[in-house]
Amino acid sequence: MINTGIPVSQGTGVVLKAPLSGYILPLEQVPDPVFAQKMVGDGISIDPVSQVLIAPCDGEVIQLHPSHHAVTLKTAEGLEILMHIGLDTVTLRGEGFKPKVKMGDRIQTGDPLIEFDIDYVALHAKSLLTQIVITNSEEVANFQANSGNVIAGETVILKLILSTTVKKQTPTSNQTITSDEIIIPNPTGLHARPSAVLANLAKKYQSKIRLQRGDQDANIRSVVGLMGLEVNHGDRVVLVAQGLDAAEAIAELCDAIRSGLGEEGTVPIAAPASVAQGDISAPPPRRRSDDPNLILGVAASSGVAVGQTFRVREQEIEVKERGENPNSERRKLEAAIKQAQLEVEALRANVHGQGDPSKSAIFAAHQELLEDPELIDIATSTIDKGKSAAFAWKQTFTNSAEQLAKLQNELLSQRANDVRDVGQRVLRILTGVNSTGPIYPDNTILIAEDLTPSDMATLDRSKVIGFCTVAGGATSHVAILARSMGIPAIAGTEPQVLDLPDGTWVILDGNKGTLQLNPTSAEMEEVKTLQIEIAKKREQDVANAMKPAITTDGYRMEIVANIGNQLDAETAVQLGGEGVGLLRTEFIFMDRSSAPTEDEQTEIYSSIAEVLGKERPLIIRTLDVGGDKPLPYLPIPHEENPFLGERGIRVGFDRPEILRTQLRAILRSASSGNLKIMFPMIARLEEIKMAKAMLEEEREKLNALAVSVGIMVEIPAAAMMAEQFAQEVDFFSIGTNDLTQYTLAMDRGHPKLAPYVDGLNPAILRLIDLTVKGATKQGKWVGVCGGIASDPQAIPLLIGLGVKELSVSVPNIPSIKAQIRELSLVQCQELAQKALNAETGADVRVL
Repeated sequence: MINTGIPVSQGTGVVLKAPLSGYILPLEQVPDPVFAQKMVGDGISIDPVSQVLIAPCDGEVIQLHPSHHAVTLKTAEGLEILMHIGLDTVTLRGEGFKPKVKMGDRIQTGDPLIEFDIDYVALHAKSLLTQIVITNSEEVANFQANSGNVIAGETVILKLILSTTVKKQTPTSNQTITSDEIIIPNPTGLHARPSAVLANLAKKYQSKIRLQRGDQDANIRSVVGLMGLEVNHGDRVVLVAQGLDAAEAIAELCDAIRSGLGEEGTVPIAAPASVAQGDISAPPPRRRSDDPNLILGVAASSGVAVGQTFRVREQEIEVKERGENPNSERRKLEAAIKQAQLEVEALRANVHGQGDPSKSAIFAAHQELLEDPELIDIATSTIDKGKSAAFAWKQTFTNSAEQLAKLQNELLSQRANDVRDVGQRVLRILTGVNSTGPIYPDNTILIAEDLTPSDMATLDRSKVIGFCTVAGGATSHVAILARSMGIPAIAGTEPQVLDLPDGTWVILDGNKGTLQLNPTSAEMEEVKTLQIEIAKKREQDVANAMKPAITTDGYRMEIVANIGNQLDAETAVQLGGEGVGLLRTEFIFMDRSSAPTEDEQTEIYSSIAEVLGKERPLIIRTLDVGGDKPLPYLPIPHEENPFLGERGIRVGFDRPEILRTQLRAILRSASSGNLKIMFPMIARLEEIKMAKAMLEEEREKLNALAVSVGIMVEIPAAAMMAEQFAQEVDFFSIGTNDLTQYTLAMDRGHPKLAPYVDGLNPAILRLIDLTVKGATKQGKWVGVCGGIASDPQAIPLLIGLGVKELSVSVPNIPSIKAQIRELSLVQCQELAQKALNAETGADVRVL
């Protein structure tokens, strides 16, 4: 039942309507202590099913977070309403969010504020829970909160009764307050996330606030400034606030820091302890080689390359020290920063279009650096002293980068390169210097003090085959980009590498972290031969992709594809795919405001079937969504554990009109090809019987041909009861991803547990064995469509266990078919028996 409102009490009040459709939760239930403990203020949370945040009341936009995941409105009564979409969404760096307003806009109830991609955020953030918080809750005498399901723009969610008590007199002069010492409880100190939380909390206060560590201090609103202090676990800090609300700021921010700023795994340190500031261990010495022809570094990106060195030198831009006048110079700086933001946004959009979110996130971080108040304040202060904008900016970002580079925390020190990259971009705009990169010769191995993410984004990949830098490491943004681009790289090398003359022949080994100088012709040929062999193997696999996957002793495997659309199907056929083992129909239902019609679905399924032809099978899995990935037009109440809630076939039973529409569309498409239906998340025999009954009812109404029916085996109960289920269906397809997480009780997306969620764990292999044996007794076949179907280490085991079909990612089809043609069924069976008796997944992989 949808709540349409709450009783309105007597007295002066402000009514807020739902900014999103969804389900209301008390703020205390939000899994983030910053909100649950009401550090930011009091309010409610909404588990959303819509994806446009709208204004809950009339007001003015007084804050729009640079990552566009949060916005604050100020009402005519002076209430400040923060709306924060999701948890830990600041780490998305704006990806998936599209602001519809800007600072200073006056808006009315129902106006759109932020549009967001609900599916992207759900997959990449900790939670979709959206907080509506009154940051100046002291102005509210009584909160009257709604509950249950709400509709955006219609349902009243909060009735706020304003305080009628006489406010205490505001001081007429600023006050300066210094806090007691605070011991930092965060296990890794004030890194990016807690620094961002602290900076965000401080923005509600008017006072100037600085955080001091020893004789160093930083603007608490500057993430770069806070990271630059290198505040570690156990360090002692103090807060100094100057302003009319200094006392309130110190009180709240001290509590927030002591509680760990919402960071998971933080244990508050209640009392000062004896912590020596100088106890930090020195960084390990740089690796050195005794061989004059071998330079050692850190493996930054795997792969081996043979080429000639080319030294990259940073462009030195000359600047005039004196400025025209402060106002004019400030305007120049503001304009240059805005232009730089546009350039970085273009870079971010370009790499995002390449399908790699990690690359996009790097340039989203650069956008935040361009808005960093510490950098801008210092540069502005220097301009006010008569310096030019270019001089002030160059001095500011250079000093900031140097401070970060000196830090002993590797992750923080490597962010110095990002500051230099952003700084150089603004400086070039200020001075009118064009960024014209060098012309690289063929087979170039770049040698540099350091490279920047911008350098990487504009590399000529037809010429550059590897790089080596003195600075940086495996966790640097440049290393991340290199790995995503498939460029071998080493970092943190001995400085002597900079003395190499251009054109020196070298072998760069990104696996070992070495640069071999002056290799012999034989050594270079050996590497080149290996590279050629790998490339030839890929070409041979593709050339032989149409050959069947038959083992050396005659066992035939069917290799089909996991797809989401017609283009995937076309590519799969071109690469030798023998059909489709899994059409994920949820992609057809996403990015829409309403469910696809029966005719629309029929056209999609028929077009894919026609691509495959009459011989190749097309297995269509019915809609597999749920509380963990809801659709905007398919609201599902909040569930404490959505993976154990309303998912897959359970949604179809609860919304039978959607399932029946899809079944009719599949039946209508059956004449176009060899279609089969597969039902997801089947745990009980009665569920498959109910699904089959619905299918038969729709078939009879259409007078359509019967189609084969299968189920996903992704719940341990289905594997344990495989023989009984095999009496009801024509085939099984094992979804090893979900089967693994349900069996091990580990979320495969959990940051700490994910490494242990291994589909080759003997427990999973035993469930696969049970499934195959149960199906075989009833004369039915078993396929695998989960992640291990594409794992070269798993394929011999699956063959040995009696799996008949592998449904794999499209690009892997040729190599998997080639691998199978080199295997022996007998040897695979022997290996599988050993794996079933192993103790761990690691032991199985050793086999």
